[in-house]
Amino acid sequence: MVKIGSHVSMSGDDMFLASVQEAASYKANALMVYTGAPQNTRRKDTSLLKVQEALTYMQEIGFDPHNVVVHAPYIMNLANPSEEKRAFAVSFLTEEIKRTAYMHADQIVLHPGSAVGKDRPQAIKWISEGLNEVIENTKDLKVKIALETMAGKGNEVGKTFEELKEIIDLIDHKDRVSVCFDTCHTHDAGYDVKNDFDSVIKHFDKVVGASYISVFHINDSKNEKGASKDRHENIGFGHIGYDALMKVVYHKDFLDIPKILETPYIEKNAPYLEEIQMIRDKKFDPNLKEKIEEKS
Repeated sequence: MVKIGSHVSMSGDDMFLASVQEAASYKANALMVYTGAPQNTRRKDTSLLKVQEALTYMQEIGFDPHNVVVHAPYIMNLANPSEEKRAFAVSFLTEEIKRTAYMHADQIVLHPGSAVGKDRPQAIKWISEGLNEVIENTKDLKVKIALETMAGKGNEVGKTFEELKEIIDLIDHKDRVSVCFDTCHTHDAGYDVKNDFDSVIKHFDKVVGASYISVFHINDSKNEKGASKDRHENIGFGHIGYDALMKVVYHKDFLDIPKILETPYIEKNAPYLEEIQMIRDKKFDPNLKEKIEEKS
């Protein structure tokens, strides 16, 4: 069975347990969470995350903990020209990886960074140096850092496969890094995910190595190919389209890799139950948005 889920929240008293319960309500068998708000550094002590309760519940419902993905917050930038801010990013990412391991998750997705000063070669060097330091800080842990393919908005690093390769080439322990392949981002970065995903993957394999892909973000896009804007759309309602996204989800080389939806809410309603079912049915529902709107 395809490993499919969505981003879910982790808050309130039940924390991680509530995250798994939310994923189960969508009939998902994978999920992605932030360990706290992605826009700030406030984090609850791990003793309050209800991890054991979540693991017990996963066992009860047959949910594989290996299908849990953590996403790092946006507030860190390993490529910041400020040495102080880079040091903060290293310190905070180190702690996030420890929290990820405590939750029994195997990987944490990371936006590589932004070349604030527009010096991309230097930004790539700083990102790699930071990652090497983080990996050294967590050398006893098995958590992979999954570098996300980026749309190219602003000065984002990682908008090309070549930039991801440059980062990985400078990592000392390459078994600790992987790649999160985001369909919306790669489309917005100019790759033809819609018409020729096989060629895109062939190119990725030649440049980086397809074996580095450890998770997919499955998102449609509100933008034309190459727009560099990063605006997600619901499955089948954007410029990539349902059929093309199904080729990604069901690609024979990546069946065992978690696929995570980050599609937008519809009238304040989560679309994930319906989208996951539509993906499993392998049939596009043009009325899906209206059906979700009716839940309001």
